[in-house]
Amino acid sequence: MQTQILVLNSGSSSLKFQLLNMPDEASVCHGIAERIGTGGTLLKFNSPEGAWQEELGDAGHREALQRIAQALGELQPGTLDGANGIAAIGHRVVHGGTRFSGTVAADAEVLEQIRELSDLAPLHNPHNLEGILLSEAFFPEALQVAVFDTAFHRTIPLKARKYALPENLYRQHGIQVYGFHGTSHKYVHSLVAPLLPEGAKVVSLHLGNGCSATAIRGGQSIDHSLGFTPSNGLIMGSRSGDIDHGIIFYLVEELGYSLEDVKKLLNRESGLLGLTGFSDFRDIQQGAAQGDEACRLALEMAAYRIKKYIGAYAAAMNGLDAVLFTAGIGEHSSVLREAVCRDLDFLGVRLDLQKNGESGGRVHPIHAADSRVRVFVVRTDEELAIAREALRLWRERRG
Repeated sequence: MQTQILVLNSGSSSLKFQLLNMPDEASVCHGIAERIGTGGTLLKFNSPEGAWQEELGDAGHREALQRIAQALGELQPGTLDGANGIAAIGHRVVHGGTRFSGTVAADAEVLEQIRELSDLAPLHNPHNLEGILLSEAFFPEALQVAVFDTAFHRTIPLKARKYALPENLYRQHGIQVYGFHGTSHKYVHSLVAPLLPEGAKVVSLHLGNGCSATAIRGGQSIDHSLGFTPSNGLIMGSRSGDIDHGIIFYLVEELGYSLEDVKKLLNRESGLLGLTGFSDFRDIQQGAAQGDEACRLALEMAAYRIKKYIGAYAAAMNGLDAVLFTAGIGEHSSVLREAVCRDLDFLGVRLDLQKNGESGGRVHPIHAADSRVRVFVVRTDEELAIAREALRLWRERRG
């Protein structure tokens, strides 16, 4: 028996969606509203009846989701009132704090807890929550399911999870490394694991508007570049990544910034946007190719930061068997992949430049024949991973 599952994956500047027939995992339709909040939001919709795109102007997440729901209703009349059997809607939720270690039904108590965690993921949790609330209105018969990015990283050992802060901040307030993009890291690793030795040591790189690196040993996350909030680590679209925290004190005490100003600066005005004026990597890559010095330097800085994390995680795992590139930038920017892998010969990383420039399947090897470390471009599918979780929970609740 086929069951329809709708998946909503709300990022900081995008809203992906996919309607699937489960358990066959056949896509009915899918698409994305991208560049949300930039004044040039674009909706792309794909179905067996054809593909189309529509400019949504200055649409935010709410307006984009409303248009997606309308398009689903046009594709399958009756969808919005549940007549076409959408059994569950799986939602990506970025931060689950210490409260959620697995997938849950998004009831009123869960929604309130997601709301309370919004301060820890201000670019994501509010949009995740809004998506659930709107879905309850559009699809009242469907089970709303929350799948947390942080769940995969619950295996990070204490020595990597704790900060060198007073113990009560960890025990009483839960200040620790949580990790993010876990749904993506877990999924892409599952695709590559059969190609690697048992207990393989892998660095997985999720590179999009938000970026993260995960050290995975034997299928378990043992360290991760994002921490208490999804703001440190790698350079991101509008987030700074790693900085000296003394800069915060300087901004407040010497330059007169309020704490709200600092939060806005580090989350919404820094990263690639702060370096170049562009938050979309495609614009930066194009600018670098055309000789824009700021774009060229930003590309080099992003690659350099990624390279440092690869080296650190190879040391932490006492070896390295594979590097995975995934998500929008990781899958589509051969330029960044080449820059990251350049001069990693000491680790045994050697890229095949021709393969790196080619498009491949879901798992595309791009390492040279004599590379000791295998390098893959892996097409992530967070929506499919979320759909599997939503179907599992829906079946459990039906008994």
